[in-house]
Amino acid sequence: MDTYMDLLNIRDIDNICCLCMIFVGGGIVGWIYEMLFYRINDGEFVHRGQGILPWLPIYAFGSVFICLLGIRFQNSKFAVFLVSAVVSAIVEYAVGWYLYTFHNGLRLWDYNTEIWNWGNINGYICLRSILLFAFAGVFLIFIAVPMIRQLSLLVPQKVFRGTSLALFTICMIYFLKEYVFRSW
Repeated sequence: MDTYMDLLNIRDIDNICCLCMIFVGGGIVGWIYEMLFYRINDGEFVHRGQGILPWLPIYAFGSVFICLLGIRFQNSKFAVFLVSAVVSAIVEYAVGWYLYTFHNGLRLWDYNTEIWNWGNINGYICLRSILLFAFAGVFLIFIAVPMIRQLSLLVPQKVFRGTSLALFTICMIYFLKEYVFRSW
């Protein structure tokens, strides 16, 4: 198996572009997952997130954190699974607690009101989500990252760099507009 540890070298523009693609892709996949889950949970499609972009920032940031921490353990799927579970639980709990505590009781999700919420802790995390995100972390490290690295080699360098940086910039502007500056 090829090593992707060089992805951690953030001084290399191609590694930064791969992380940008992971960021964008994680946010999009998270949005799709939530749209499908809430279709099952509520019996109808519920628009997740704010604004019009099909992208959720917690999944984007979580994907990058899992990638940066999990890639160090790429010799063991079980270790990546555990790292992904811990990282996702910490991120989800911390963000949920922060939003509730510092934004007037805001809850962007509440596992108290959802199906399959075993191991629910204060509505911020539950075993279902942690296990799902842990499996997603294994998929990320062993399938998505190699595919993105391969794509970066197949596509002309300027096209890959320009596309990944443009998509990342769009998502960051969206994040700042909808989630940061909106609360000021």
